[in-house]
Amino acid sequence: MVSHMRPGTGLRTRPGGKHRLLGVRQRRASGRASDPGVVRVGAKLRAYWQLTKPGITRLVLVTTAAGFYLASRDGLDFLLLFHTLLGTGLVAGGTNALNQHWERDVDSRMKRTRGRPLPTGRLDPREALVFSTAISVVGIAYLARTVNVEAALIVTLSLVSYIFLYTPLKKRTAGATLIGAVPGALPILAGWVAAGGAVGSAAWTLFAILFLWQVPHFLALGWLYREDYRRGGLVTLSRSDPQGRRTGQQALLSIALLLGVSALPTLLGVVGMMYLLGALVLGAVFLIYGAALAQACTEERARRLFVASIVYLPLLLLIMVVDKAVL
Repeated sequence: MVSHMRPGTGLRTRPGGKHRLLGVRQRRASGRASDPGVVRVGAKLRAYWQLTKPGITRLVLVTTAAGFYLASRDGLDFLLLFHTLLGTGLVAGGTNALNQHWERDVDSRMKRTRGRPLPTGRLDPREALVFSTAISVVGIAYLARTVNVEAALIVTLSLVSYIFLYTPLKKRTAGATLIGAVPGALPILAGWVAAGGAVGSAAWTLFAILFLWQVPHFLALGWLYREDYRRGGLVTLSRSDPQGRRTGQQALLSIALLLGVSALPTLLGVVGMMYLLGALVLGAVFLIYGAALAQACTEERARRLFVASIVYLPLLLLIMVVDKAVL
């Protein structure tokens, strides 16, 4: 068999030896990548990440950043904003993880949530509790140390009201939706005070916008997943409203109130006329979807309202930020 000299080595290799050597290296690399220990660590980290509900945490950070920017007066302090978002993100993720810990029995009975880390056994309850408590405490302490005590207190109030009020009341009363809207609206207030803004009429207006927006958002969601919520033992308006009449009416009423409240930032001098025009247009479109649900509460109309709510809030906040930038 013919052999070849390997350049610069004085060693000989047989034809195909290079390919065999490459195959050996690939198998070794593949073996390392599929190492059971590496796979287990990766799966565990993904489970912890999912425990924080990244989508909800991201929305919390968006509203916090918007409140921070709107309250900033002498330019944007990027370092302070970073501290604010990091601390708030830790607490928001910890709050969501604590919620999954306390509701693991509910999640295991619902199709929508049975794939979460705790019902599937990818994490045990003790792991989830230690993790969620740790990042929440660290986040609160971090905010108090690097931002201010007021912001730390607001995010603490958000955590406490969500876990110890909203979460248990979901099994007792449909009115829990309104209680749950409070912690959902507090992050924009935290961002406002983190930037040094006073808790006055402007801050409470932003809070009210976030509060009212959540009502049609969760009413539509409750209607879409009413059977799933029933299996989970959660009390929603849709369970006692089989035709959806009250669900549609309350969604429409909350959007109408939101339309009026959304005009206040301009009247209070936080933003200008460009925002007001945008808010009125967005609110009118949102109102049309709410009116459609009030007219006939169907799954298709509830889904459209839910999507409209997801589009409405980021656009409204974006218009606020852009308007303030050119004000």
